[in-house]
Amino acid sequence: QVQLVESGGGLVQAGGSLRLSCAASGRTSSMDYIAWFRQAPGKEREFVAEVGRTRAYTSYADSVKGRFTISRDNAKNAVYLQMTSLKPEDTAVYYCAARPGTAPRFGNWGQGTQVTVSS
Repeated sequence: QVQLVESGGGLVQAGGSLRLSCAASGRTSSMDYIAWFRQAPGKEREFVAEVGRTRAYTSYADSVKGRFTISRDNAKNAVYLQMTSLKPEDTAVYYCAARPGTAPRFGNWGQGTQVTVSS
């Protein structure tokens, strides 16, 4: 089992930037894929970005493509989400999640970090 802890959330004005971090511990061999999800008040949880272990593979939701960048440091067992040009609609609780390549979906989740973007 992997333990994930997010940090870096906060309040920022529209157009600003934030860098989220996700620290992992435990069974890090189960971290072939790591992703960021978010959930805004009254909305369903949605996919934001994903990265593979080698960093050769990345994927982004259309709503954040070109503005957000996902990265990982395997030596530090850490994952990051650099967010720029933030919009009020980016306001949500952001979660990181991990899964091995053999798993069909993400089963390890952090507790989330709040991101609030003011207009």
